[in-house]
Amino acid sequence: MYSICLLLLVLVAQDCSSQDDVGPYRGKFIGKLNSYHHQVSGDVYAVDDWTILLVDFNYDGTGDDTFFWAGDSGRPGPLGFIVADQHGNTNILERYNNEEVHLKLPDGKRVSRITWFAVYDLASQNAFGDVYIPEEFEAPAPRTLTPFVAAPGVKLSSQPLKFMDASTFIIPEFHYDGSGEEVYFWTGVGPQPSSRGNKIPDEDGYLEPLRAYAGEDVSLSLPGGRTVFDVDWIALYDVRARAALASVLVPDALNVPPAHVRTHPHSSALPHCHQLHRDYQVSWEVFGNQITIQLAALLDEDEYMAFGISGSSTRSQMLGADVGVAWFDARLQRGLATDYNITALAPCVQVLGQWRGVCRDDRVGGLDSHQVISASRDQGLTVVRYRRGLQPGEELDREWPLDRSVFVVWAIGGLDHAQEPAFHRLWPASDIQLVLNQKDPANDCFDFTVGARARAAGWERAELFDPALRVFRATLGPAGGARGLAARGAGAAPARAWYVNGQLAPDLQLRRGLVYTFLVSGGDDPHSAELYHPLVITAERHGGLERLDDATQRGVRVLAGARHTRRGRLSPTAAGALCVGERAAGTDARRDAFDTFRAFNRSLRWQCSGRAAPLTVTPNSSWPDRVYYHSFTHADMGGRIFVVDRHRRNIARTSAAVISVPLPFVVVTIAVSLALARRPDVTRIF
Repeated sequence: MYSICLLLLVLVAQDCSSQDDVGPYRGKFIGKLNSYHHQVSGDVYAVDDWTILLVDFNYDGTGDDTFFWAGDSGRPGPLGFIVADQHGNTNILERYNNEEVHLKLPDGKRVSRITWFAVYDLASQNAFGDVYIPEEFEAPAPRTLTPFVAAPGVKLSSQPLKFMDASTFIIPEFHYDGSGEEVYFWTGVGPQPSSRGNKIPDEDGYLEPLRAYAGEDVSLSLPGGRTVFDVDWIALYDVRARAALASVLVPDALNVPPAHVRTHPHSSALPHCHQLHRDYQVSWEVFGNQITIQLAALLDEDEYMAFGISGSSTRSQMLGADVGVAWFDARLQRGLATDYNITALAPCVQVLGQWRGVCRDDRVGGLDSHQVISASRDQGLTVVRYRRGLQPGEELDREWPLDRSVFVVWAIGGLDHAQEPAFHRLWPASDIQLVLNQKDPANDCFDFTVGARARAAGWERAELFDPALRVFRATLGPAGGARGLAARGAGAAPARAWYVNGQLAPDLQLRRGLVYTFLVSGGDDPHSAELYHPLVITAERHGGLERLDDATQRGVRVLAGARHTRRGRLSPTAAGALCVGERAAGTDARRDAFDTFRAFNRSLRWQCSGRAAPLTVTPNSSWPDRVYYHSFTHADMGGRIFVVDRHRRNIARTSAAVISVPLPFVVVTIAVSLALARRPDVTRIF
């Protein structure tokens, strides 16, 4: 492709892609609409064998009975079929003005099997504009290349690579032992792979050395909106050895569908930029004794991006790190970049009167060293720029050195109900070093590709409703990542959650007047910020009472598990010895691929010691119909308790249906009931 494209550019000045215009790749060019009436014009492309794309399409909308129309006869006429508009409707066409229109052919019809496409008026049986499909036209479709062939001595293999569209390709049955220290998916231009190529983010968007693969089908996308027409080869490249472990050449002008991605026009004005993840980049500039930092990431609303100096001088480590947590407040239309200190791998919580965990500097007696300069949010891209000093301004701060490389840390995650950072959904597993004071600008950033983020379906929430069930064993385990608590609507989730009778934060049913016992094994060491979790039952839905101030604590109705001390603070009463489930050693928590909670639960390794703490409760008529069980120290680790007069299955759905009854309907029903009750001639049926 490299030499052929150069030759074509010199001789005929044409693009090597299968389109005739200059601009984004839209598919295979069919032709321009022949214009006969009503100002019909535009370019016509085949996206694939079932989809037609009109670009810069015009039609004045004044036809009486006009439709998109196609057929396989010799010329446009009544022997054809309607093609639904871009909304899937077969209504009479309205006005179009330089619009881009995607059209799906009806079931059983293909672009390669029709001979013409038209804007056709059935009333007058006239084509207002048409285009003819060339004979033996081949529509864009996924294309198969060759398999990876490993270099001598390299344990690597695959089935033939397949480009699904102009940016996305699959490596089927990919095997790699993961032994290389700096091996990446790699792409570039030229006759063969070289160090001048670029990293391809892995299947989860990470830009770190490749893990081991054992026969997986790996789906990748070229970075920064690049397409198959911009590259000559795909490789596995060892950056340290400056050698390709395997490669595949990409043929010229591959006839594939266009990619369903669009790039964001964001570009940092700061001289240095480093791509941390496919969806996250940091840029910076040093001036005098200060550094200006700009964080840019594709975030959901109520998500944060964190970046800062590692807690270790020899590796990237969260514990002890000095980080900025940045996000955009849509309500106030302003950005924040708050200074945080990480003294424990846990949310900020009081441990024997001292704040520990991921805590704001100003909460633990320090000062916020960050000054926000600007912030914006557009098309899901959040950008926050802030400034801070290079030298520590207080004991909590870490130095940003200029005389050597520095290890950094980063993360992306959700903000909890208190607008504090919850456990992250993206974070690095390898070390990241930056040289902050490079003489020449250093920039390996690429364009963001925007679109809806793919979300894994959440696991089904268990419900414990057996009338004979009187004892619940509460232990700790992982919150399940994207399929676990994070999928239950809140978005943000903690690292750990309550497991009740082996289920992940299930719904419970307690019957009024009966006695129940919770055997609590959430840890009994009050010195631990991570593994001290007494159980409480409250009427509020979040828990984490230990981190609340006195006034807020007093406003919480606690039903069991805590009592007030003489000083007016709540103190837990149900803290039992720790029983905790952990992922197996060597597994990557970022890449959980369990379709069911049952499979995930079976993969955990449990460690239990000591006695559980019993918590006995007897729900009565004063209890609300819905209450919650929580950790006393950390928020959002628990689940719902439905307090009933008789047990029934699927109570959560029933309760939701009752709650969702429109208020006007309730008011009207009550009014009608009262009116009828006043009439003696009406039989009372309510």
